[in-house]
Amino acid sequence: MKVSKFGGTSVANAEQIKKVAAIIKADPARKFVVVSAPGKRFDTDKKVTDLLIELANAAIHKQNIEEKLQNVVNRYKEIAVGLGLGQTICDVIEEDLRKRIEESQSNLELFIDNIKASGEDNNAKLISTYFTSIGLPAQYVSPKTAGLVVNDLPERAQALSEAYNNLSSLQKASEIVVFPGFFGYTKEGMLRTFERGGSDITGSILAAAVQADLYENFTDVDSVFCANPRVVNSPAEIEEITYREMRELSYAGFSVFHDEALMPVYKRGIPVCIKNTNNPSAPGTKIVAERKANHRPVTGITADSGFSILFVSKYLMNREIGFGRKLLQILEEEHISYEHTPSGLDDISVIMRSHQLTSEKEARIMNRVINELHAEEVHFRHEFSMIVIVGEGMNNSTGLAARAATAISRTGANIEMINQGSSEVSLAFGVHKSNENKILRELYNEFFAPVTVG
Repeated sequence: MKVSKFGGTSVANAEQIKKVAAIIKADPARKFVVVSAPGKRFDTDKKVTDLLIELANAAIHKQNIEEKLQNVVNRYKEIAVGLGLGQTICDVIEEDLRKRIEESQSNLELFIDNIKASGEDNNAKLISTYFTSIGLPAQYVSPKTAGLVVNDLPERAQALSEAYNNLSSLQKASEIVVFPGFFGYTKEGMLRTFERGGSDITGSILAAAVQADLYENFTDVDSVFCANPRVVNSPAEIEEITYREMRELSYAGFSVFHDEALMPVYKRGIPVCIKNTNNPSAPGTKIVAERKANHRPVTGITADSGFSILFVSKYLMNREIGFGRKLLQILEEEHISYEHTPSGLDDISVIMRSHQLTSEKEARIMNRVINELHAEEVHFRHEFSMIVIVGEGMNNSTGLAARAATAISRTGANIEMINQGSSEVSLAFGVHKSNENKILRELYNEFFAPVTVG
C-alpha cells in the first residue's frame, strides 16, 4: 500500500492532473493521494495559494472581493474544462470560497489560514471527481471528518497522537482516498495550517497512520541532487539517502522535501521515494533508515541564507555560571529562536534567522545584554549564509573538516563560524552571503570530483 503526494506543479493544470491519474492507475497499490493547491503553470504565473492570499487581504481591507474571487474560481474552471468535468464542481468550489469569506475575522491569522487552505481542499474535491469520471473510483476525504487533529495556538500546528489513530481507519476505504494537504483541525474545530511544505507533512502523517509500505512524494525533478543545480553545473543525483541526511539537508536549504515531514514516517520506519510526475518511470531518490556505504563520505552540500549573528564579548565569560542561559533567556523573551551558539573563553556568538529581528528588537537585546549581563562588546551582523555538508560517512572520515576549510579558503572567503553536529552527520560553516555560490561550487569540486576506485 502506498501513499502518493503530488506537489503544486504536479497539479497545476488539467494536463498535469491527467498525468497524476495515469500514475495512480498504473499501480493499484496507490490507494491514498494527497494533493497540494494548483501551482504555477509557467514561470511568471501565480500559484492559487497566492491568489487566495490576495482574496483574503481584499476581504480584510473591506475591498470589493469579486475580481479576486473569480481569479481563483477561474483557475479551477480552466482545470475542470480541460478534464471534461461539468459546471457542478466549479459551483461547489465557488460556494465554498464565499462561505469562507463570511467567516469571522476576529483572528486574522486564522481567517487567512482558512482561505489559504481552500486551495488544497477544493483541489482534492476536483481531482476525486475527475478520478471517478474516468473509472478510478475515488472519494474526497476531509481532514476534519477523518480526524486529523492538531494542537491549539500559539504553538505551530502539529498533529496530535490521536490523529494517527483516527486516520488509521482509512485503511478500510474501498475507493482511492483523495486527501487535501497542508491543514488539520483543532479539537474545537478550528482550521490550522502546517508550516511551509505543509502538504509534505500531511502525506507523511497519513502514510504513518495507515502504515503504508511506501510514501511517494511526486514533484518536478527526477531525483534529489547532491547540490543545487542552479549553482553547480550538472550535480550528481542521489539514489539513496538516510532520514538523518535528508533532514539535515532539508533544514539547511534543500527545497525538495520539508524537514519536518520526515518525522512521522521515520518513527514508523516507512521508506520515502521522491519521484517526478513528468517522468514517473525514473527511479527517483529513496529515503531510508540505513543505506549501503559508498566511497564518498559526503552525500550532499547545501546552503541557506537569511542569517544574523549576535556577537557578545566579556572577559572571563567562561567562568561566569549562567551567562549563556541568561543570554538565551533575553532572546526567548523577544520570541527569537537560535540555530547555533559557537563560543570561546571570552565571547559567544548566537546565530539566528534574520526574519525574526527588527531594528527595535536588536536595540532592546543589545541594551539588555550590556545592562544586565555587563558585556563589554555587543553587536549584530547580518547577511550571512550557512553552508552545510551532510553525510553518514563523515564520522569515519579523517580530515574532512580540514578539506572543507581548505576548499573554502581557496575562494578567498572568510569563515565566520564552524559547527559540527553531535551526530557527526553534518558540518556547518557560517559565511557572508556574497560568497555562498562560489563556496558551494568549490566544495562540490572538492568532494564530488570523479573518484577512481582501485
